[in-house]
Amino acid sequence: MRILAQFISWVFMPLFMPLYALGIALYVPSNQDYIFNVDCLYTLPDQGKWGLLSIFFIFCTALPGISFILLQRWGAIETIEMETRKERGLPILIMFAYCVALYALFIIKLGPGTISKFALALPLSGAIVTGLFYFLNRWRKVSIHAAGVGILTGFIFAYVAQHLQYEFWVLAFVVIVSGLVMSARLYLEKHSLLEMVVGWFTGTLITFAVNYFY
Repeated sequence: MRILAQFISWVFMPLFMPLYALGIALYVPSNQDYIFNVDCLYTLPDQGKWGLLSIFFIFCTALPGISFILLQRWGAIETIEMETRKERGLPILIMFAYCVALYALFIIKLGPGTISKFALALPLSGAIVTGLFYFLNRWRKVSIHAAGVGILTGFIFAYVAQHLQYEFWVLAFVVIVSGLVMSARLYLEKHSLLEMVVGWFTGTLITFAVNYFY
């Protein structure tokens, strides 16, 4: 059981959540409007989909992952999982910086109206969540895993809410994933129930609001 919990924790690491969220929006059939699909990611050409996934992978997964490995080698953090509240401050700020950089890159290079609002709102919501987590971390070791699946959940719910046609099994899927991840972290005794709940609701509500109202 412990091995399964660890497997779930690694498969659904926070660094992977933007890719999962974006991948679902890009490849699960959806229809925003019977005439116009301005913000529908599913209608992007394959080249555009791969380009979007690639840039999110670089800024949200690869660069932060490399940064955390370097922090470990330099002794700034003991492990990649950042077990203590004290060593989480700098990694959270690094993740915040990458989210802001990605959002700024889209705004400067592409600008509003040339790309789906969801591609802009996802890194923005990530920046807001990580920025808030920097201050929450001063209070308690709130679960970053829970916040990660919260971002996934909030994004998908906001995306579905603004489409006329969608595969609604995806909603059940992200809720089940949230439950699995939080159960795994509780089983491994990484967090208390309060830390899990605060993390999930913070990630979910902020991400939903930013992506829905952007």
